[in-house]
Formats: sequence, structure tokens, C-alpha cells
Amino acid sequence: MHHCCGGENVNKIVLDVRGMTCRHCEMAVKEAVEAVHGVEKVDVDVEEGKVVVHYSGHIDRDRVKDAIQEAGYEVIS
Repeated sequence: MHHCCGGENVNKIVLDVRGMTCRHCEMAVKEAVEAVHGVEKVDVDVEEGKVVVHYSGHIDRDRVKDAIQEAGYEVIS
């Protein structure tokens, strides 16, 4: 049986991102990361400078980083 959300097969990665200052930044990062294949959900915390990417199966971490950098932000880790 397949669970879309909240299932135990959803993984996450947390990235430190610099340069996000406002709601617009949050939306830009969210849109960029959501476009990456395999991404289920993206949580952006502008104050903390954190981007949490929820995904199922396999995801290419470098593609996620590239998407954020192409949106104009710096990925620290």
C-alpha cells in the first residue's frame, strides 16, 4: 500500500541557505526546489536560513543545491 504523505518512506534533507530575507525569497526557493524530480514538499525557514526538503525514493542532493543556487541563494551545507 502506498502512502503519499506521512508515510515512513518519506525522507528529508536539511540545507543551510544564505541570502533569504523575506516571503518572496521563501517562495522563490520553494518553487525552485519543488521543480526537482522526487521532491514531495519543501519547508523554508527564512529566519533560521533552513530549507527542509521532504522526498520519497531517491533524490539528487546536488540538483536540489543547484536549483537553490540558480534561484540566487547560497547553499552552505
